Order: sequence, then structure tokens, then C-alpha cells
Amino acid sequence: MNPDDPGGPARGLARFRPAPRTDWPEITDAQWNDWHWQLQHRFVSLADLEPRIRLTPAERAGILFSAQKLSLGITPHFFSLVDKEDPACPIRRQVLPVIDESHTDGVEMGDPVGEESSSPVPGLVHRYPDRVLLMVTDRCASYCRYCTRSRLVSGAGGYDFHPDLDHALAYLREHPEVRDVLLSGGDPLLLGDDKLDRLLGALRAIPHLEFLRIGSRIPIFLPQRVTPALCAVLRKHHPIWMSVHVNHPRELTVEVREALGRLSDAGIPLGNQSVLLAGVNDSVEVMRELVHKLLLCRVRPYYLYQCDLIRGSRHLRAPVTRGIEIIEGLRGFTSGYAVPQFVVDAPGGGGKVPINPEYVIYRDAERIVFRNFQGRVFEYPDPAKSGASRPVAEPAYEVTQTPS
Repeated sequence: MNPDDPGGPARGLARFRPAPRTDWPEITDAQWNDWHWQLQHRFVSLADLEPRIRLTPAERAGILFSAQKLSLGITPHFFSLVDKEDPACPIRRQVLPVIDESHTDGVEMGDPVGEESSSPVPGLVHRYPDRVLLMVTDRCASYCRYCTRSRLVSGAGGYDFHPDLDHALAYLREHPEVRDVLLSGGDPLLLGDDKLDRLLGALRAIPHLEFLRIGSRIPIFLPQRVTPALCAVLRKHHPIWMSVHVNHPRELTVEVREALGRLSDAGIPLGNQSVLLAGVNDSVEVMRELVHKLLLCRVRPYYLYQCDLIRGSRHLRAPVTRGIEIIEGLRGFTSGYAVPQFVVDAPGGGGKVPINPEYVIYRDAERIVFRNFQGRVFEYPDPAKSGASRPVAEPAYEVTQTPS
């Protein structure tokens, strides 16, 4: 296909823009592209932000309050995507604290998905039969204001979290039913290459562990971290899968697309986990643009999460019905690869529960009647219920047959 064809690849790639560097005209390319420089120049205080952005009173108060709950932290790369004049900016809403975070209603919890009750070893959560979550650090490149683990990441909440990797590895050696380990945190890709290599090697040495997964927002917050050296470390320990976290199409810059491409070229399947957030991605139009851009980055939209009942998150939580509407607006209207699974992580530790639009209209022992994405009605005989295929009686309503 001709890349200059308006219907070809160039049309899709034109949606990607480099992160603007207008706030740092004096910085060299070498500095900007160095992930260590990015971390050293994060925005972590009111004094860092006030010269560069017009803060609202709610944001200023929220930044001061953040020292008691979840630290402020924004990489220059991600901050460059923020609209400095618009408090409703969907990038800004994700990382700038507001004083609403100090307000807690009766349904919110410090540990909303019950990880601590399923933690036999500090830093390890074993809820599902054959897989575990291993939290390897309490630090992130930037801090999402809706973070499920805001109780323990960043150090602001006084949780004093210290993962015990030696005991976690010993636990895994003693539990042959575990075949899958998800590395999370904090963000595992903040570990240095050597430390990450040693940890992955130790996990690979456990015979019954079939594959490893990494959950990371680093390719989005800090794409400079995805170096050839990091990709070489990850490639050594295949099969490795990675879940990244993108909530809004604006986050998918040229730099992020290239970082995700390096991971894909290293043989790492990529999936995306978005959180449904009010004023960020709670519309079919925004989510459609996001999932299409993700596919152009070779990332499969995997989950759309209902925002967890974390303390101080009410201002960011969209209704569950909005998530159902978004899935209904995607299913059938775009590629199946582009449609994530909408889930609620059941409060208190019930695990992920899929929530879908209702397509089944009627079913009995012999048939199931359902609608498609257009609202057309179809009938399918159900031999599994009746024990044998048999003609279905003429329905009392019109049934549209699937075209052959």
C-alpha cells in the first residue's frame, strides 16, 4: 500500500505528535532523551510547578495535601502534554492533585481490591489459583491520582512498604501451582537493568513458572527508559508479556510509539489497561481514538477498568453504565482487536469481574435469542441444552437471519 495514500498507514501515523519541548528551550536532545535526566527533573513540589502552569486554588491546595497521601511526581515528558491553561485537560486531571483527594466518602477504602488479605509474603499477592502479583518497588516515574496502591507507593502515606524479594522467591519455589508472575509495584521498569536482569533470571530459574508479565506505565511516562539495553535484558527471559497503561490518545506521542515499537521488536506482546476516568476518557469518541492509536502502536486494548474505590477518588470515578455504553459503542463499530474487556475489580478482593452490554434477549432449553450491535434480532438453536439439534418453532416475532 502506498504510504502517501490518504487511506493508508500515513493517515494513521499522522495522528502522532512529538512531545512539545517549549518549556525547555535550553535543553539538548541528549539531555531530553536521557531517562535519568527526566527523573532528576520531575515536578515534585508547588515551587516546581508554579512558574510553569496557572494553578487553580483547588490544585494548589491539592498539591500541598499530596504530601500526606500520594506524592506529586510528573516527568518533563508527560508534563509537556499538559494544557497549562485548561484545568479540565485530560492529561492534567490524571497527574495534578486537587483538594478533592482529601474528601473520602463511605464506600472508599485504602486497599480497595483487598490485596493485603491475599498477601502471604510482603509484596506478593496470591489471589488467583495459578498466578501471583509481585510488587518489586514502591516508586513510579509519575504518580496517577487514582492509583489503587496510593496507600503504599511514593512513601507519602507512611505505609513503609518494603518488598521482600527473597521470601517471595522462596514462596514461589514452594508453590508449583503458580505458573504466571506479574511484576508490578510501583513500576518495575524503574529498576536498573542489572537488578531487573537478576530478578527475571531468578524467576526463570523456577521450573514451574511458565511465563512472566510486567505491568508498567514507564513507556508512557518515561519512554526514554525503553533503551536497547533494557530491551536486550527483557529478550533474555522470554516468554515475557507486558501490560502498559494509556488512558487518553494524547499520551501516545511519537516518542511513546517508538518506545512501544522497541518493545514489540524485542518480541514482547503488549496489552493496554485503561482506567475509566471522568473528564478523561469517559466517551465513546475518546476511547475509539485511543484504541485505534494503540493498535497502530502494536498494542492490543486489553482491559478497561472501572476506577477502584480508592480514597479521595470520587471526582475521577465515572458511572459503571458509562463503561457499558463505551463497550457498546465500540463492539461491531470497529475491529474486535480494538475492543477491551470492561471489568470491575470487585471491592474487597473478589477479583476482576467482566461487565458487558446485554445482548441476550431470551433463552430456553432449545434456543437463544440475541441482538447484534445494530439492534437486529437473531435466533440460534442450542443443541447443548436439548441434547440434539432440532428445528426451532416459528417465533411469534420477526427474526433476522444472518446473511450467508
